[in-house]
Order: sequence, then C-alpha cells, then structure tokens
Amino acid sequence: MNKVSISASIDVRDAEIAKVVLMPGDPLRAKHVADHYLENTVCFNTVRNMLGYTGLYRGKKISVMGSGMGIPSMGLYATELYNQFDVDAIIRIGSAGSLSDKVKVRDLVIAMAASTNSNFGAGFDIPGVLAPAADYGMLSSAVKAAEQRKVHTAVGTVYSSDFFYYPQAGISEKMRALGHLAVEMETAGLYLTAMGCGKRALSLLTISDNVFTGEALSAEDRQESFHEMMEVALETAWQTIE
Repeated sequence: MNKVSISASIDVRDAEIAKVVLMPGDPLRAKHVADHYLENTVCFNTVRNMLGYTGLYRGKKISVMGSGMGIPSMGLYATELYNQFDVDAIIRIGSAGSLSDKVKVRDLVIAMAASTNSNFGAGFDIPGVLAPAADYGMLSSAVKAAEQRKVHTAVGTVYSSDFFYYPQAGISEKMRALGHLAVEMETAGLYLTAMGCGKRALSLLTISDNVFTGEALSAEDRQESFHEMMEVALETAWQTIE
C-alpha cells in the first residue's frame, strides 16, 4: 500500500497506485480511460488537476494518470511515480505528428527509441549522449497486442521536441530524412527517466496529424477516439504485471 506522499505533485491518501501506470499527456484523457476501460476505479490524485486513477482491468490493478505537456513535466511525474510510489513501469499513451509516409492519421506508432533537442539527458553527466530507448519486453508485448487486433502499426524512432512551434524552418524535413516516424514532446523524457531510475517504459502514439499535409484530428477526437492505442496499452500493461 502506498504511503501518504510528501510530494507537492502527487497526493495519495485513500487509494493505491498500481505497479504499471498509463500516462496520457491530458488528465482528461486519463479520466476517459478510467471511466471507459477500468472497473472499480478510485481517484488517487487531484493536485493541480493532474488526475490519477487506479482500477481493475481483467482482474489486475492498473493506474492511469496525466503527465502534462513536455519533457520537464513528464520527467517530474515519472520520477515521483518510480521513486516515491514504487511504480515498476510507465506506458505513455499520447498523440504525435507523422513525419513519414509510412504512418497515416490514426495509425499507431510504437516508439523503439527517441531522439530529442532537449538538454534533459545532460543531467546524467555521462561523457557522451544517452540513447533513450523502450523496454524490449514491453515493446514486444505491444507489437503482439497490436497484431492480434489488426492495428496498423509502425515501430521505430520518434523525435521528442521541446518546441511545439519550432522557431526555425526545416527541422521536420531533417528528422524525416533521418528516418524518424513521428514528432511529439514527451517520449525521450520518459525513457531517460526510466533509465535513470532503473525502471521500465514504453511510448505508444496515435498519429493525430501529418506535419507535411496538414491533415489532423479534432481536439475532441484526440481526447476520446484513440481506442485502439488504449486497448494495446492496457493489454501491454496486463502482460507486464506479474
């Protein structure tokens, strides 16, 4: 059972955080997952409206909580979940912009690794550049779950940017030329945090828009319509729990 938190970010009192946590950026998406996919849910966090819930999925306890936007926010919540609440694994369930002709709007991208323009990795002070990557066991489970559900999926490298509106032209073209599948804002931070904490992580991303064509889902669709990604994430979480 989780103890009362001394954290300023997560205040758990009458609920327990599971060993595996799903993390969308939007706390309302966390509520959507709890309301539609989990049973016997209990809200464990409301601090700063970063909603967190724990419930049952096929008899196993799973939590879901928002991460906020960007690498610093993801790093803050992931670090506390791993270190203060003994979480073993985190699965990001988010949206991303397509950089590749291989992935279309609504497709699922499973992030094997993440490049980034963030300086977040410098905090680990190694003589070089850390290569943030997913946990292979979780990645393998997600690929199998997607195949079983016949979800159109691509596995590869994504680009985690500190900029939603990049101030210089040409960065998307460079990332596409280097083989990146999609761009988003949190995966590298999650993978680096997991490495630093000695824990596991995986990022699942539904393509919400195409950077080059301008095709895009509505804000409501981004919050409520990523059912295939959520089902793959829940199955992966279920497989991850011993």
